[in-house]
Formats: sequence, C-alpha cells, structure tokens
Amino acid sequence: MAKVRKTKAEEDAPLGVTLGGTVITEELAEKWAEEFEQNPPDPSEFERRYVGRPSLGKAGQSPRVSFRASPKLFKAAWKRADEEGRSLSSLAREALERYLKS
Repeated sequence: MAKVRKTKAEEDAPLGVTLGGTVITEELAEKWAEEFEQNPPDPSEFERRYVGRPSLGKAGQSPRVSFRASPKLFKAAWKRADEEGRSLSSLAREALERYLKS
C-alpha cells in the first residue's frame, strides 16, 4: 500500500475512536488494512441489512402515493393523527381504504 507523507501533527492525531473506545491511530489503521488485505472477508457470509421502512405488501413493495392538500385539510389531518397517536400516512391509508370500500 502506498504511503502518503504527513506532517508530525497529522501523524500524532488520532483518526477516530471505535464504539468500544479504542483510539484509531495511523499504526492501528495500517495494521487493520494489512490484516484485511491478507485475509479478506467472504462476501457470502455478510448479513444483509435492509434500509428504509418495512413493506406494507406481501410482495415486498409499497408503492408511494403523494398528493397535495389545502393547508386547512393538512392541519386537520395532522391534528387527528396526533390525537389518535398515529402517523399521517396511517390516517391517509385508512381514509383512502374507507373511501374505496364505500
């Protein structure tokens, strides 16, 4: 790995701190990089992490619906959602479902 010339102050400054409190020095970072290059992890062993909100549908997709509302309707909807302790999205989904069933 190529080395970059640094000033004395940059060499002494820590690069960061791990969640466990270990101070990451230049030497430690070099050691970790060498260990990684000598024994890289197997990507098939990685645990998949899902980002974003969970899907509402069984197929794993929840199409997004977006529309404009008057300021009066918007305030009233938020007030009702707050009173019921739920999200505005939940309130809007219920209202649309009720409308479509009628």
